[in-house]
Amino acid sequence: MDFAFSEEQEMLRAAARSWLKAHYPADRVASLADGEQGWDPQSWREFGTLGWLDPELGVLEYAVLAEEAGYVLYPGPWWSTVALAGPVLGGLPDEPTTLAWAEAGAPDLRSAASSSATSATRAAGAWTLSGTKQRVPDLAIASSVLVVAAADGGTGIWRVAVSGGDVIPVSTVDRTRRLAELRLDSAAAEPILAPGSAGDALIAVRRRSLALLACEAVGITQWALDMSSAHAKERVQFGRQIGSYQGISHRVADVYTALQLARSLAYRAAWAVDADAADVDEAVTVAAVSAGEGAVLACESAMQVLGGIGFTWDHPLHRFYKRAQWIAAFDGTSRTHRAELATALLG
Repeated sequence: MDFAFSEEQEMLRAAARSWLKAHYPADRVASLADGEQGWDPQSWREFGTLGWLDPELGVLEYAVLAEEAGYVLYPGPWWSTVALAGPVLGGLPDEPTTLAWAEAGAPDLRSAASSSATSATRAAGAWTLSGTKQRVPDLAIASSVLVVAAADGGTGIWRVAVSGGDVIPVSTVDRTRRLAELRLDSAAAEPILAPGSAGDALIAVRRRSLALLACEAVGITQWALDMSSAHAKERVQFGRQIGSYQGISHRVADVYTALQLARSLAYRAAWAVDADAADVDEAVTVAAVSAGEGAVLACESAMQVLGGIGFTWDHPLHRFYKRAQWIAAFDGTSRTHRAELATALLG
């Protein structure tokens, strides 16, 4: 059996790594994250030119791009458009688009299909939406938002211009992927999925978003490992490289083993989503746990390897750590994911 990437996928990885490293060094990411807008809109056009918004790409190709984006901590709406909006639309839109599903009492993607308090009303052939959505990723920088709402006949999904609602920024630890609350009051809406047909689309969103976040987490883990390994080789204390001490070398080794497991599971999850495998839900859940925890471990270990500088705002490590925490908490926690796996395995 051949589990290797194709030549085209390896070329995509090499091109993405080279371009992202050149255009998103740590100081630029920090400047964007601390700025008012949070990203460079020009990158959307550049991604299109590079072919990274091509709807013909498979989930494995998106997974490769997600890992490389995680390695540099790319701040922008690529993931939200590809992973949240893409499965609903059956393709990729021309402009940044996100998905609004979370509400009080229905925070995760699966519960959104059956318990949406946002209402969709049709009058004179036109739809309007009213309600509040919480923690919408990249809302403030998106052009439009896909909103899960309830109407006569069940839950559907409508597209609303972001300018058609009130956007209230939500304070979060990760400023490279910002969240906002969306408030709608009879906002004009375009039907995308008819009432009663949102369930399958939200399942598809969950699968793709978890798989791509797992790959993004792998990129974070690889960055933390590369950075801490380099420091351990260069830093000298008591006449020796600090990497020669077991207290350092064992931490680096633990991160390396976690990375290998997470990468295997993350790409298996991406393959399972692409192939619609029978065990796709198990695959994405296992990947989410392994990669999310691995990224957190890698960043925490890097802080110990670096010593004092690892805790400062001047070093980029804290930004990667915050993104890792965000990924690990997306659509559940390690505890809820493990409970889900236990139920699937034990009944």
